[in-house]
Amino acid sequence: MRLRGYDRGRVDEVVARIEGTLGRAPLTGPPLTGQDVREVRFGAVFRGYDRRSVDERLLEYIRELAAREGGPRAPGSVRRVDGLPDAGWLVDWIRQSRFGVARFRAGYAERDVDAFLDRMIAGMCGAAPPVSVRDVRECVFRTVRLRPGYNETEVDRFLVQLASALEALDAP
Repeated sequence: MRLRGYDRGRVDEVVARIEGTLGRAPLTGPPLTGQDVREVRFGAVFRGYDRRSVDERLLEYIRELAAREGGPRAPGSVRRVDGLPDAGWLVDWIRQSRFGVARFRAGYAERDVDAFLDRMIAGMCGAAPPVSVRDVRECVFRTVRLRPGYNETEVDRFLVQLASALEALDAP
């Protein structure tokens, strides 16, 4: 719990529906898909659940639901590239990533971070050479001071999670 976090009742309700959809608990409403979970939004309240913890757990649920759903992908989604794992959920996660803006202190140049993530997505879609786990771990961005830039801590944390997700995809 945090001083300001996600509404606990709403989070518990969504998690109960996901667990029911996955067959681990009684189904308390209509089953959810990975896309349904991606579209869920929670309000911030006093003494709510930690946002990052909830977001990370929801990402795991989305992966489970996507693996369970299988089936054909929507047009324009990631195509399978020889030698690369099918990672449509990861591309969606990268596309939906948002970072806080650092004002009046150092931050990463927004253009550099956005370009790297676009290159990452292009590589996963087969439109450019793939970006490796090593590339993600060793990427360096310019720092800006007098104009808005992305919060360095948030970007660094995201890149660590991204590298871990790529390693998990590469694992046999």
